[in-house]
Amino acid sequence: MSYIVKQPGIVWGLLVEHLQMTSLALLIAVVIALPLALMVNRYPWLKGPVIGTLSILYTVPSLALMILLVPLFGLNASSVIAAMAIYAQIILVLNLTAGLQSIDLAILEAAKGMGMTVWQRWWQVQVPLTLPIFLAGLRLSAIVGIATATIGAKFGAGGLGVLLFEGIAQAGRYDKIWAGTIAVVALALLINQVLLSLEHAVSPVGRMRHFSLKARD
Repeated sequence: MSYIVKQPGIVWGLLVEHLQMTSLALLIAVVIALPLALMVNRYPWLKGPVIGTLSILYTVPSLALMILLVPLFGLNASSVIAAMAIYAQIILVLNLTAGLQSIDLAILEAAKGMGMTVWQRWWQVQVPLTLPIFLAGLRLSAIVGIATATIGAKFGAGGLGVLLFEGIAQAGRYDKIWAGTIAVVALALLINQVLLSLEHAVSPVGRMRHFSLKARD
């Protein structure tokens, strides 16, 4: 903790970089995963090829994947963010597909019978029912992304991994190693708790509790 106490500005700046990389990677991952999940849900025969390909990409070690991406994106944060987005695909696509497939077709037929358009059925029925499962996948993807971003410091991406690699390079700088480790763990725990709270809030039980409290008021 000594380095964090003595150099709070440096640690905070690296933490912000780490959070920015993770947030951008998750945003890109969701933009890609959503249409993939919708296609898999609409055309079930695509599930095998899509999930199989994403599973293979997920098994590639993070360091090796970043090296493969360097010729495309350069030795910078872009390669790291691209790797994080790729790793998140299998988690997000699986969760989104599971969420969409868990919706009872009778519910969609009832919504259609009420005169809802395709967009209304998507936004008012499918999204609320899928959201808790999606957030569970997003939470796991965020934790994986935070860990991957730590390794990304080796590629000039910045972030909290800088403290770890500097501490290793500068023999005896265990204060930096501990500072980086503590900060990464704290960030992962915080993000996990925030998304877990959101997950509980949008779940059917959470919504019922919210409405019951409003009714009492």
